[in-house]
Amino acid sequence: MRRWIMHVDMDAFYASVEQRDHPEYKGRPVIVGGLSLRGVVATASYEARRYGVHSAMSMAKARELCPEGIFLRPRFYHYRAISEQIHRIMERYSPYIEPLSLDEAFLDVTGAGAQFASPYAMARQFKDDVLAATGLVVSVGVAPNKFLAKLASDIRKPDGLVIVPHGKEAAMIAPLPVRRLWGVGKRTAQALEKAGFHTIGDIAALKDERPLLSICGSMGRRMYEMAQGIDHRPVEYNREIQSVGNEETYETDLVDEARIDLEWRYFAHYVAERLRRKRLRGHTVAIKVRYANFSTVTRQTRLDHATDSENVLYRVSRMLYNRLNNTMPVRLLGVTVSGLEKAVVQPSLFEEDRAEEKLATTLDELTKKYGTEVVMKGALWQRSVACRKDGKLDERDDTF
Repeated sequence: MRRWIMHVDMDAFYASVEQRDHPEYKGRPVIVGGLSLRGVVATASYEARRYGVHSAMSMAKARELCPEGIFLRPRFYHYRAISEQIHRIMERYSPYIEPLSLDEAFLDVTGAGAQFASPYAMARQFKDDVLAATGLVVSVGVAPNKFLAKLASDIRKPDGLVIVPHGKEAAMIAPLPVRRLWGVGKRTAQALEKAGFHTIGDIAALKDERPLLSICGSMGRRMYEMAQGIDHRPVEYNREIQSVGNEETYETDLVDEARIDLEWRYFAHYVAERLRRKRLRGHTVAIKVRYANFSTVTRQTRLDHATDSENVLYRVSRMLYNRLNNTMPVRLLGVTVSGLEKAVVQPSLFEEDRAEEKLATTLDELTKKYGTEVVMKGALWQRSVACRKDGKLDERDDTF
């Protein structure tokens, strides 16, 4: 049976969601990311990309290139909810799914011929299903392997649909520039071009990988195989999450202890909420602290029992931070929980624990229905007010 891999990639996901939710943004440059002077672009709409704006660019540079742009903070909880909706659609097509991020995934669709007339018909139906359910456009590539599927989904963005047939792998990619090879960045591409390799076909024409080793080192062998359309990697559908955490960098360095305490409460709340949503608990709690001089320290401890408790995460994070005896301004803080295991529902023997579990469940349900800022605890409200005064840099969703 022929192997078929489908790669799906939501087009400018965060920005597209904002344009969907706000029709007045359609056709206009939308830039999502940290809005302060230290901010970074998370996603730019295709209208904004025409101005040269791209992800990972500093927000200051984006404002310079696109002064008429619509600049928005990311709504990660909202994007995650939509991502889960799209994931449920993926499950109709294959149980073998490898998520890469909120907006991107591989599916092993080998054997889908029993349901669809062709790979094209399958990809077309998937795109239609996503559009009908979410109002969003997805680009899809279907090919014999992961490298080619990802390449195919990117060729005709936005709203792309490209099929790479078996037997035509090398011929289809031969005219493409070498930078299209997976893992080839700007410097490597320049080195390859300087050596006379301008297209993927130039590399595929070599007798073996030896000329590439002096340019790319050990990566030369893999590059030679990719140039011929070869990629044996499987879809890692059973890959487990290793950690759940959040970290933030601040527009204004934190010096006030009460303000820092609000941050630990914030991280404890949202990391615990994410653990519960994924039905996970963790044994190891780690904190990350970066000072104004850019020096960074991490501390961690392993708990006797795995937890998804906000109170436990707050107490442990606070304890680890107190041990640092810090006297310097703080630029970044973060909390990560690892050593994960599936949560087992087991009623607590203690009234205090039962009350916390009930409150957490109620708040989770309200947040899922109404959003993150409609109902919140007092400390989180205080923190929200403080952030509006300070201006946050960036909010990173660090789930591995």
